Amino acid sequence: MKTESESNATERTVRLSCRHLWKLYGADPETFLKAHGASPPDARAIDAAGYIGAVRDVGFDVYAGEILMVMGLSGSGKSTLIRCLTRLIEPSAGEVRFDGRDLLQASDAELIEIRRHKMGMVFQHFGLLPHRTVLENVAFPLEVQGIDRHTRETKAREIVAIVGLEGRENYYPRELSGGQQQRVGIGRSLAVEPEIWFLDEPFSALDPLIRREMQDEFLRLQQMLNKTIVFVTHDCEEAARLGDRLAIMRDGELIQLATHEELVSHPVDDYVARFTGEVSRGKLFSAASLMEPLSAAAPPAAEYGVASTAKLEDVASRVLASEHAVAVLDEDGQAVGVLTRARVIDALFGARSN
Repeated sequence: MKTESESNATERTVRLSCRHLWKLYGADPETFLKAHGASPPDARAIDAAGYIGAVRDVGFDVYAGEILMVMGLSGSGKSTLIRCLTRLIEPSAGEVRFDGRDLLQASDAELIEIRRHKMGMVFQHFGLLPHRTVLENVAFPLEVQGIDRHTRETKAREIVAIVGLEGRENYYPRELSGGQQQRVGIGRSLAVEPEIWFLDEPFSALDPLIRREMQDEFLRLQQMLNKTIVFVTHDCEEAARLGDRLAIMRDGELIQLATHEELVSHPVDDYVARFTGEVSRGKLFSAASLMEPLSAAAPPAAEYGVASTAKLEDVASRVLASEHAVAVLDEDGQAVGVLTRARVIDALFGARSN
């Protein structure tokens, strides 16, 4: 498995990590895995013993404020993985550390407290309480915590406004569109102010136009809240649009974990290349990933610059039409690099390499 450079990793705070994480379905997976000791069983040994390897020896880190996308074909283990990370499914072996605490060693009472106060979860099926209003659904996690009605409803109203449902506080789920229902689900998960957020294909049941709107909303929320997020999807374009890094799974294994640009430039095998091959390069590359250093002799004019987070498809025409390099700007509007015609042409049309 390939990851991004170690130098990048050491500069960031790890909020969640897993090591040698397994989920086998069968008679006695714990004993089976212990019998293999430090040498993990391969797929053939797992099959021969009559087990199903839903998650196989997975390990990675998730950094503070990062959106880590987990992707794979149906049956690849991505949804099982996210449920193992939250212990909605009990792993067969391994470690899952959240802020240094191994969640697999936590008692039921400790785990309940962590879920109530530090974790947010959103799934494909909204799971709203049909007999409760929007406000009551959003406030429900706070009610479970024992928070008084006035305080929880005040907080719920703030969340309802954040997710764009102000004015619909007294609607019931049946009176909302699919996108609005998903906003309620997102709001409910945010009510506890989670430190880490798990989302399992939250937009996949929505129509394409609504899904795009929800992606926009998600990016807006992340810009406001800066959550640490693990996001499962089967949509290549969604992964490219929302994620900082992408983990690709196959048959329970983590095949490659890297930025989108690294996956395009250096896919570890044909399976990984197929995922990135389905998405326009213009959607994968950001201005920051392609920029070159500033030249002190002739710095570009910032007023003609492009945002460092902008995707190549949104800035390519401006760069190609310019006679000079275009400034790449940080969030404060300061030039941090330049984007040249040559870099854009190479990114859009250059050969991919393994």
